[in-house]
Amino acid sequence: MDTKKEEAVAYLGPKASYTHQAALSEFPESKYIISPQTTIEDIFAAVQSSTASHGVVPFENSSNGSVVFTLDLFADLHGRYPDISVCGEIYLQVHHCLLGHAAKSQGETATSEPAHGISTQPGNPRVKPLHDIKHIKKLYSHPQAWGQCKLFLAAYFKGIERQDVSSTSKAAELVAQNTTGSSAAISSRMAAGMNNLDVLAQGIEDNQGNSTRFFIIRRQQDVVAPDAQNASVEMADYKTLVSFTVEHGEPGALADCLAIFKKHKLNLTSINTRPSGETPWHYVFFIEFRGRKRADGAGGAVNEALQELEKVAKNGRWLGSWSNKLKE
Repeated sequence: MDTKKEEAVAYLGPKASYTHQAALSEFPESKYIISPQTTIEDIFAAVQSSTASHGVVPFENSSNGSVVFTLDLFADLHGRYPDISVCGEIYLQVHHCLLGHAAKSQGETATSEPAHGISTQPGNPRVKPLHDIKHIKKLYSHPQAWGQCKLFLAAYFKGIERQDVSSTSKAAELVAQNTTGSSAAISSRMAAGMNNLDVLAQGIEDNQGNSTRFFIIRRQQDVVAPDAQNASVEMADYKTLVSFTVEHGEPGALADCLAIFKKHKLNLTSINTRPSGETPWHYVFFIEFRGRKRADGAGGAVNEALQELEKVAKNGRWLGSWSNKLKE
C-alpha cells in the first residue's frame, strides 16, 4: 500500500499546541506532513508560497474573542498574502493547565488559599491548584491564553510577571528548560507529557465550555468554488468571510454596505474591525455571514450581494466560503 505523504499542512507550533491538536483532527499524520511554524504569519507565508498546501490558524475564542494577529494578516496591509482564502473551520475544546515543576517537598497537597494575594475581581476561579505554587515567580503563555484564565490568574498570580510567547506549547518548552523551577506555563496537558512537566493545576479556564475556532487556509486558486447545484443548502450549511473599507467621512457608508446583506437575506454571524493603515482611526471591516460564494456567473444571493458591495465599499475582498461546522 502506498503511504507516501505529498501535502504539507502548516500550523502554529511546536507540537502539542492547541493549533497542532486542531490540525491533527482534520489532517492525520498518516496522510499529511504536519509542519510546525513559529508564528501565525509563518503559516500564511508557507501557504502563499505553496510550501504548504494548507494552513491551520487560530481565529477566535469563545471566551476571549478574535485573534487580532490572524485578523491583521487577513487585512494584509502590505499585500504579502493576496491569494490566501479560508476553506474550512475547526472547533476545539480548550482546557488550560498550569504546567511547571512541583516543589520537591514530600506529601504536598493543593493550596487552599491564593498564593500571591486575593483577587479583587468579582467571581472565583473554578479550580484550585493541585500543588503548592508559592515558588512560581514568572508565567509564560500565548497572549490569547491570559484572557481565558482571568479568574485563576487574578486569584493565584496577582502581580506575578507574565511573558508572551508565540504559542502555549512554546511556553511549556521554555518552562521545561528553566532549571530553577520558578516559572510555569499556561498550556495543554499534552504539552506537559511532551516536556516532562508537572500539572500544577488543570481546567484553569474561566468557562468550562471554552473553545477556539481555527480556520483552514489555502491559496484561492486551489479552492474549487461550487456551481449552481445544491442551491437549497447554500445558506445554513455554509459561511463566507469578506473584508472591505468605506469612506469614513461619509455618513451612512457602513450602513449602506450592511443593508446589502439584509436585502439578500444573508444572516450576519460576526463583525470585526482592524486598523486599515491608511489614516489613524480608519478601519478594515470583516463581515462573516451564512451562505457561500459560487463559481463566477453561477448566480445566487452571495454572488449578487458581493457584486453590489463592490459598488459601495472600498477595497472589498472575498476571503473564502466554507462548510459550517458549528453545532447549534
